[in-house]
Amino acid sequence: MKDFTLILRDASSVRRIEGVRSFVGEDGSGSFGILAGHARFMTCLSFGLACFRDGEESWHYLAMPGAVLYFLDNRLNLSTRRYLLDDDYQRISGELRHQLLVEEEKLRGMKESLQQLEQEILKRMWKIGHEGISP
Repeated sequence: MKDFTLILRDASSVRRIEGVRSFVGEDGSGSFGILAGHARFMTCLSFGLACFRDGEESWHYLAMPGAVLYFLDNRLNLSTRRYLLDDDYQRISGELRHQLLVEEEKLRGMKESLQQLEQEILKRMWKIGHEGISP
């Protein structure tokens, strides 16, 4: 069976994995698979898990907050902010859930800060508007 090269790029590193037999990912249209010799292909992966199988028929799991996927000339390029790579599905799915909860908490804090900032801006605009009006 033919294989291809998987190139993982994140914010700080590049990792090259040779001998990949298949890749399974998910984009906005659903799940899909890639085998060696696939036509040129580009898509944006959804937040979550993807997996690939190597020449020894072992599955490896990738957790990502989304990624740009580009397949050309038997090279699968994945570009993402960060990723987790593990052979244990239970461990990586637990880590993904944990990361998701942490990011949700940060997002909630950011939204609260933005709401406070918006309220302060509106108060100042109201004050400026009322001070500029002469009786």
